[in-house]
Amino acid sequence: MSERVNVRVLLLVGAEAEIVADVPMEERDTPVRYPADEIGAAAGVPVRELPGKRLSASVGPDDRLSGWRLA
Repeated sequence: MSERVNVRVLLLVGAEAEIVADVPMEERDTPVRYPADEIGAAAGVPVRELPGKRLSASVGPDDRLSGWRLA
């Protein structure tokens, strides 16, 4: 069973969504980017509405996130 983490979509950069851990600003790491269409389709959210959304995601063995869901 994979671990789930809470994340937040900061903004869209072209076709990618910038993702950070959903923790206070001073505890955040550098944002990472994932395909916005992949996140939107998995979470059932139109891509244009992703910025600001709080999601949960599964952490894979390579620390890549997948299995996006609205939190």
